[in-house]
Amino acid sequence: MARRVVIVGPAHPLRGGGMATFNERLAQAFQQAGDEVEIVTFSLQYPSFLFPGKSQFTNEPAPEGLSIKVLMNSVNPISWLRTGHYIRSKRPDLVIFRFWLPFMGPCFGTIARIIRGNKHSRILAITDNVVPHEKRFGDVPFTKYFLSACHGFVSLSKAVLQDLQLFEPGKPSIYLPHPLYDNFGQPVSKAEACAALGLAPATPYLLFFGFIRAYKGLDLLLRAMAEEPLRQLPELKLIIAGEFYEDAAPYQELIAELELEERLVLRTDFILNAKVRYYFCAADLVVQPYKHATQSGVTQVAYHFDKPMVVTNVGGLAELVPDGEVGHVVEPEPTAIANAIAEFYGQNQGEAFSRNIQSYKARFSWSNFVQQVHALADTLRT
Repeated sequence: MARRVVIVGPAHPLRGGGMATFNERLAQAFQQAGDEVEIVTFSLQYPSFLFPGKSQFTNEPAPEGLSIKVLMNSVNPISWLRTGHYIRSKRPDLVIFRFWLPFMGPCFGTIARIIRGNKHSRILAITDNVVPHEKRFGDVPFTKYFLSACHGFVSLSKAVLQDLQLFEPGKPSIYLPHPLYDNFGQPVSKAEACAALGLAPATPYLLFFGFIRAYKGLDLLLRAMAEEPLRQLPELKLIIAGEFYEDAAPYQELIAELELEERLVLRTDFILNAKVRYYFCAADLVVQPYKHATQSGVTQVAYHFDKPMVVTNVGGLAELVPDGEVGHVVEPEPTAIANAIAEFYGQNQGEAFSRNIQSYKARFSWSNFVQQVHALADTLRT
């Protein structure tokens, strides 16, 4: 049965990183299932004083075949009312909010309440986080305001599913692992990837990918690079690919202190979608040294490109990376990270891990994700 679906959250022309990419790919998956889909996104996602990056918008072309309406302003209540009445009048069967930050609670909560007035639309939230990584004033009331307006929830990690029970224990909620990011193009050879990035193809590369924020633990990985097991691999280099979303100075000071300048490839501007595959295909190993986390879309990009990983045992990261099969799960401290990387190279684990990934990743399909969302939506009462 075809449904009318509205997805509310970041999308083109916002850069949005993984968030916008996920929403656009989800819309495509609903379309492939026969649904009619529209994304409603922001004209302004963050006020400038809350946005740590260089720009909120992209110059890349809009994704083909998607209907995206730019309507919301996160700090303008008039736009919340306008957005709510717009979606309410369309009477979609399913409205999916992508919730990742309590700051969005007043905006999303108001819109959801207006939509509910049509007595038809089911309101579902895909929750990346419920308890935020970086706590701020208003987190709890803002989160409660939004979650109370929803009929049900999808969590992308088991940890967030547990957090949901603190707020809305009586409402339907399920855990669905993050599907593969398969929309960055097909893999290319390491030689081709390195040529595209101006790198030496004979060099072994680690990859740290994504926005740089304190909870992602780049400092732990830098310290790991200075540990003795990795000092024994002087040819090894770390690619840092992603924009600083906080002050870069402490990282620069740490790099100088540890004398790592010659062992790093710094590409700390926003990485365009068209370039993503080259970074992953140039790397032998993707490292996610997070200090705390719920889940990470980086894992699902690595899976798409058959890249082994080292992840820390925090939040939901270990749920998706079977230790010793497709990578290593370690404690979030430099020595453990360094030892896992050294073991990967010392025991030549790359080929075996990549083979295992090719069979393991089949469970993370978008068609299965949409099927499970449909099934949950059918249980919801307006």
